[in-house]
Amino acid sequence: MEKIRYRLVYNRKNQLNKQGTALVQVEASLNQRKIYFKTNIYLRPEHWDKQIAQVCNHPQANDLNSMLFEFMLHLQSIELSLWKRGIQPTLALLRDAIKNNTPVNVTFPIFAKEYVKHSDRRQSTKDNLITTINVLQEFRPGLDFKDITYTFLKDFETYLREKGNGVNTVAKHLRQLRTLVNEAINQGYIHADAYPFRKFKIKQERGRHEFLTPDELRKLENLEVHDQKLRHVLDAFLFCCYVGLRFSDFCQLTPANFIRVNGKRWLHFKSIKTGIELRLPLHLLFEGKALTILDCYNIEEFAILGCNSDVNKYLAQIAEMARIKKHITYHMRSHSKFFYLLNISELSILKNVTANDLETSYILFLSQLCNIQRTL
Repeated sequence: MEKIRYRLVYNRKNQLNKQGTALVQVEASLNQRKIYFKTNIYLRPEHWDKQIAQVCNHPQANDLNSMLFEFMLHLQSIELSLWKRGIQPTLALLRDAIKNNTPVNVTFPIFAKEYVKHSDRRQSTKDNLITTINVLQEFRPGLDFKDITYTFLKDFETYLREKGNGVNTVAKHLRQLRTLVNEAINQGYIHADAYPFRKFKIKQERGRHEFLTPDELRKLENLEVHDQKLRHVLDAFLFCCYVGLRFSDFCQLTPANFIRVNGKRWLHFKSIKTGIELRLPLHLLFEGKALTILDCYNIEEFAILGCNSDVNKYLAQIAEMARIKKHITYHMRSHSKFFYLLNISELSILKNVTANDLETSYILFLSQLCNIQRTL
């Protein structure tokens, strides 16, 4: 394993600028390849001693030499941090670390938050990743890259279960951790041979379509809630039940999404998940109950709820207040809607108001119909 060599180079292009000065650079060489780093220090030729590679005959010679020396130490400390993590330092890794201004002793949570911050993923996905990072910090503060092993994953899985999380919630955190670990490998923070998920199997249960009965929905409609935040969350949930909106689609609503057709208000939006444009007549759905809620809020403020996981926790409190024993989440709002859509004969209409495709609509329709028949 080769070590990177460093040396100071003055006026590498052998050309002075208009001020009669030239740049001092740090040359890093490895395996007969070289890259150069700017020091942002410009000097006249008479202020540089080529023999000893130092600033000389300059009023701030000592300070400038100290700056150059500290910059070279910084480069070497980045290289050393890679060695400590079991990663072979390369010129590309060194260049990326300087370009991204990455701290030398960066921990995994710091790296992960920076990655999420600059990612082009949807905001809802970013919120979920940040939630997982926060849970990681609770479990193991100051987590280092080399600490993420197969044993660590088993311990983290146990920790999540002991906190009362369900199997699928645990699986969700582990999948998001896997996403962050994959990115750490891509950026050279973890060696590919040390991939902790290679033999680790993420356990998951097959989900089932939960729904609210008409009686349970009435309980929520009639519930008195004095806390402003809980009231906001409940009204938003009821609105989504009436309209069949996903959480991600609700959070993107603006006044421009509400249009008038023949004097009646319609909801017009493009689904984030499916990319399909939908137009829904609000006055025809649930006897216009969505409009009644809508009139109580400013649309832009109404759509600001926070991350999905936090909102679902508020829904759990609301369900307890309403004495509903089901685990209410935003995901069940579209399934609940089928109780009120059984008079719709065309499945193509069902497709437009809730599910991803015709097949899913048909499955959901039949499952709700069977549930009603069993109740009767």
